[in-house]
Amino acid sequence: MLTRTALTLLLLAAPLHAATPAPQQKSSWPPPRASVSDALRDCQVEKPTKLFTVDRVVDGDTIYIQRNGEREKLRLLSVDTEEKYMGGKDISASKPSTRFAEQSTGWAKGFFLPRSPNEGPAKVGLRFPGGEEARDIYGRLLCHVVTKEGIDFNLLLVRMGHSPYFNKYGNSRLDHERFLEAQRKAMAEKLGIWDSKTNEGGKRRDYPRLMAWWTARATSIDDFRARSTASPKRFVACDDPDRLDAALEAGGGDVTLLASVDRFFDEDDGSWTILLRSGDRKRAVRVGVPASGRAALEALDLPGTKNEFRQNYLLVTGQLTRGPRGFRLEGVGASDWRRAGPEPATGDQNR
Repeated sequence: MLTRTALTLLLLAAPLHAATPAPQQKSSWPPPRASVSDALRDCQVEKPTKLFTVDRVVDGDTIYIQRNGEREKLRLLSVDTEEKYMGGKDISASKPSTRFAEQSTGWAKGFFLPRSPNEGPAKVGLRFPGGEEARDIYGRLLCHVVTKEGIDFNLLLVRMGHSPYFNKYGNSRLDHERFLEAQRKAMAEKLGIWDSKTNEGGKRRDYPRLMAWWTARATSIDDFRARSTASPKRFVACDDPDRLDAALEAGGGDVTLLASVDRFFDEDDGSWTILLRSGDRKRAVRVGVPASGRAALEALDLPGTKNEFRQNYLLVTGQLTRGPRGFRLEGVGASDWRRAGPEPATGDQNR
């Protein structure tokens, strides 16, 4: 007997698999595609022990569940489905509104929500990197969603071509190699976003360029994670204010931060105050640059690091202190700033 997950995916995927031509046609389009059972097997993980009711599906990578008596908004890790139409406006040049976004949203709703009055709501489990819960700056719980049969929905989104492997905020600490393989198969089978006919005649995301950018960022993050694991009080990410607190309580001393610039403030005396991006604006880090020191930082092009398709991460070393509004990093000279990793490359990033 087919499980709810398998039956749902079979119905949703039917148009994709029905189009395979007969052998005598000798056509290369569409390419051979895996069966539903094979696709599900690619996304199989341990079955969850705790289940929560799906309450609402916003789009392909954002859903609500009922958890511990409260409505919880989830942001699915390592995936980034396309953006729905927003009155003709795009979020940014890298995130245009596309036609396929509506299809992915409908696919996700069809996957989770009841198909008839007699069918109860779907129940899912959650996976967290390192088993530790974390939230983004909007308060969304960052996680993987797993069906009761043990199908990781994040992996499935990539496997079915509804999302690229989104490593802009670091390679997956749960399933990096599996995401790469899921993406490789979706690309080979030309599913979803990898089909040249998808969004034909409309706006499209430039995935080769995006993936090069994301990979450059992920390289910086992975390198820093290794340093932080070896010396957690000396190497701290700016978007982890709890770790900043722990580093300060451990006695201070010089720390090296993985940082990206949020804002620049031109002070009346000609100096700069640089606000570094944080997961908690009330505990963000500020760095002062005297007027006499600004010229020495020009080669680093700090304002340019805020742009898309650039290496956005920096390493900055100084004395961590507590200021009137969050943290301050003192004693920072021009040589204490450096790029955290390479600028984005070009070409195939699925390797």
